[in-house]
Amino acid sequence: MVLSIEQDLNRFKKIVKNKIRKDLNRYISHSELIGKKGKQLVRIPVNEIDIPDFRYDRNKQKGVGQGEGEIGEPIGVGEPEEGGNGKAGDRPGEHILEVEITLEELASILSEELELPRIVPKSEKGLTAEKAKYTGINKIGPESLKHFKRTYKQALRRHILTGSYDPNNPLIVPIQEDKRYRTFKLKLNPFSQAVIFLMMDISGSIGENEKEIVRLETFWIDTWLRANYKGIKTRYIVHEAIAKEVSRETFFSLSTSGGTLISTAYELCYDIIMREHNPLDWNIYVFHFSDGDNWSREDTSKCIRILSDNLLPISNLVGYGQVESSQSGGRFFDELKEEVISRDNFLLSRINSKEAVLDSLKEFFGKGK
Repeated sequence: MVLSIEQDLNRFKKIVKNKIRKDLNRYISHSELIGKKGKQLVRIPVNEIDIPDFRYDRNKQKGVGQGEGEIGEPIGVGEPEEGGNGKAGDRPGEHILEVEITLEELASILSEELELPRIVPKSEKGLTAEKAKYTGINKIGPESLKHFKRTYKQALRRHILTGSYDPNNPLIVPIQEDKRYRTFKLKLNPFSQAVIFLMMDISGSIGENEKEIVRLETFWIDTWLRANYKGIKTRYIVHEAIAKEVSRETFFSLSTSGGTLISTAYELCYDIIMREHNPLDWNIYVFHFSDGDNWSREDTSKCIRILSDNLLPISNLVGYGQVESSQSGGRFFDELKEEVISRDNFLLSRINSKEAVLDSLKEFFGKGK
């Protein structure tokens, strides 16, 4: 009985994941997810799933309606709900099931759907870390490796099968034959240090819609990397006429104002790398997002010099994403394309709407740099 419930639950989870995968773009563009972290549960509305329900035996029709009242007396008569006219209809209603899923699970679905490759370290000069990998469950083992959940389930299954389970006194006491233990083997894993720089334009030329698109894309880059690559360090930089490093929470909540000097962000990024992340020891990834409306052609030339001479030679990947803005010309994308696009570790992406975020993520991570 318990085993059957577990199988049904796993089958239901698989159905939910397939539904989410089919409509992934809609879930990726949910702004309400911004600010969530790691293993926090988020509620995802999923339609077209038959919600499990209880059905009575139509042949015997016993066990239903056992209460006070006479035959034919209406049940649950009340005022019609707001928006209804109180009349009967002949069309089926739309029922949407909300399921809970962690951001890590959603990021995993994102990775599978986009077929994103693993990050390839630019250097094989890595340390090796000894890691215990759990490989299964055994009936014998040390108490320190006892699997409490499996042990309890086994004891519960034994009580149910032997008829000794009392729902009025649900006391489950495992015996030795119920105990289950984790088994593991030691594995040497290569360990590479990696740092991600997320840089965002917060100048006054960026409207609310553009700002939301940028935050969506950077949020999913951050979430996907955190879910897939443990131990990666993320640095957050915002800029207008000046640049500054901020916390993750501040990065996703700042308002926009001021002019635009993109070079200030590139300078600060390079300065942090040279002070704290030696390129010989770190794998470096840089992502910058803007509406492309830089203050001057001179500053754009300065940006190109910093990219070509400083950031690209030491980075695994540098990505620039431009959000199209109705308030600006956005020439920065085209100027970078003319001057820098020949570099193998430099990628450009135009993000015209929330729906384009999915394609942009594929453009940035599709090569697995």
